[in-house]
Amino acid sequence: METFAYTPSQEQVIAAPLTESMFVSGPPGCGKTSAAVGRLRQIIDQGIPAESILILTPQRSLAAPYARETSRPDLPAGGLPTIVTLGGLAQRTLQLFWPAIAGSSGFRRPDLPPTYLTLETAQYYMAKVAAPLFDRGFFEQLVIDRNRLYSQILDNLNKAAVVGFAHTDISSRLKNAWIGKPEQLIHYEQAQECANLFRSYCLENNLLDFSLQIELFAQQLWPSHLVRQYLSNQYRHLIYDNIEEDVPVAHDMVREWLPAFESSLLTFDQGAGYRAFLGADPADAELLCGYCDQTLEFSQSFVTQPALQELGSAFTSILLSKPEKTVTPRALTAYSFEPSRFYPEMIDWVAAEVARLVQEEQVPPGEIAIVSPFLSDSLRHSLMHRLQGHGVLARSHRPSRSLRDEPAARCLLTLARMAHPLWDLPVATPDLRAALLQTISGIDLVRADLIASMLFSTRDKQAPLNSFDLVKPGMQERITFSIGERFMRLRAWLSRYMEAEPVELDVFLARLFGELLAQPGYGFHDDYEAARVTARLIESVQKFRRATEVTSQASGLSIGQEYLKMVADGVIAAQYLQPVEEEQPDAVLVAPAYSFLMVNQPVRYQFWLDVGSQGWWERLYQPLTHPHVLSRRWQPEKAWTDVDDFSANQETLQRLTGGLIARCREHIYLCAARVNERGSEEKGPLLYGVQSLLRLARGLEAGRV
Repeated sequence: METFAYTPSQEQVIAAPLTESMFVSGPPGCGKTSAAVGRLRQIIDQGIPAESILILTPQRSLAAPYARETSRPDLPAGGLPTIVTLGGLAQRTLQLFWPAIAGSSGFRRPDLPPTYLTLETAQYYMAKVAAPLFDRGFFEQLVIDRNRLYSQILDNLNKAAVVGFAHTDISSRLKNAWIGKPEQLIHYEQAQECANLFRSYCLENNLLDFSLQIELFAQQLWPSHLVRQYLSNQYRHLIYDNIEEDVPVAHDMVREWLPAFESSLLTFDQGAGYRAFLGADPADAELLCGYCDQTLEFSQSFVTQPALQELGSAFTSILLSKPEKTVTPRALTAYSFEPSRFYPEMIDWVAAEVARLVQEEQVPPGEIAIVSPFLSDSLRHSLMHRLQGHGVLARSHRPSRSLRDEPAARCLLTLARMAHPLWDLPVATPDLRAALLQTISGIDLVRADLIASMLFSTRDKQAPLNSFDLVKPGMQERITFSIGERFMRLRAWLSRYMEAEPVELDVFLARLFGELLAQPGYGFHDDYEAARVTARLIESVQKFRRATEVTSQASGLSIGQEYLKMVADGVIAAQYLQPVEEEQPDAVLVAPAYSFLMVNQPVRYQFWLDVGSQGWWERLYQPLTHPHVLSRRWQPEKAWTDVDDFSANQETLQRLTGGLIARCREHIYLCAARVNERGSEEKGPLLYGVQSLLRLARGLEAGRV
């Protein structure tokens, strides 16, 4: 077991009697989670059964330190603690007590077990319910992708569940807050009708999306004396980490549950609450301190140096318009401002500076993070390509990036459509060209285009690929016979499959990967990233098949055909987070700012891209939902004004910049482009804040002179 030099405050938390409830607060990086992990080990070492410990976190990624601790080989023999989110706890309890509540919850078939929906299967069923309404003119004035509309309606249902109000009140809350054009009120009503129909469909077919799981747990299971007694007997000790990122319903449950625990430890990050757009309520979380026996506040940061702490204070005073706007000389050493004229120049400079840090300063790549308000595909590709050109290993973390955007997944889906001609999902020549680039080793874009244009037939769906022997000898030499031989093996594999009885889509993908693509001479051979993408895609298909098996049998549709069709339409996107247990490579992290914050891993150097962008400040355009109005902090009858919008955006920007600074050890590069990637000039509030900081710095320098 590794030994750590704990501070006296951490030792106080670790060694606290197993009869107390403690509330520990402090800024990010002050050792709260480390102390909580140490206390977990202390509890187990004292002979407390590990299975009697409940570890609750707002999301899975924040549970990584506890998962690592419980996987240590020197952990005492016996059971393991339960590490869950509120959703995980709700699902476990529902699985156990389903027969007790199914009959009184409005389900048509309470005698049958329910089907638990993932994000993408919920969106699939929302599309089935809402698609007919689009034919009646619903949302016809909104220029937005349908899958985004579906996700916003589901988000409204989730907000109602985690905040604790009836899902039938969604539109009334949104309409009461709206002061704009009256046409928007119609959209709120239409979104409410979609939500109501979706809920009815779930009750009719025994489907449990996230919102229904939380509602059943909070409103029927948790109030039950039998259920509460079972949970209290099962768990005697609680560790509840990062409570500021959790939702009000979770806080309500813990508030009532605390007296039943023998010991409890709650940790609270000051100035956080980055998941507010998902329903997180830091103000509600902080109230839990009044229900604990002891309150401690950590102040010593193990991450940021004093210069960065002073920089954070200066940013806070500037962004929140405090009168005492000052900056210290030491804070000036914590950042660099690097303006560029054009967006590509900024990216080139960032890549070159990262390469200098890695190659000349010997900074490990994993100690560098490049963050931006949004990470578009073009920006991600540009950064990764330039870093690769400098010989710097890089990785990206973008939870919103779907598997269908991964080249390996697109290749697999294209070959699946080609192998199932009866599904009537045609493959275009550019699709095949892109698939060949991923499939055949040694091929380039020109050769892939030649093969796709000469040997691919859109007319003969039963034999879409022609033989390489039909190519003229001169062209064969140009393409090369080695590539031609690999193409023929691909053609033969697909022909053999189409002649046999078709299998389930996930089985097809597994066979395609194992029998062909992972073999020498093909693109997935020794490509571990492609293997991970394939595994997640297969998992996505399996979950979709399990969730839709009953309804698909009733409609007579092929599950694989339905999956491919919905992915092509953008209704489901196979979104899966990278498992928290996976070891991260020593590589530069490229991520959206909020995603980096939720990874919760400090680095030595940060690069903030395009600080002039409005994206650092304003919310995403979401015409059917509103994270602030659908929260417990908002009065349902109050109107949302421009003043409220400005204040909320300013506070969000301050939280965001404060969180980034608190997760930097040495230096921050503030990078700005006069002309953004769309070719227009942008001057957002963060850039004005940076300019205010620079003016204060110049005044300080002038004072020295």
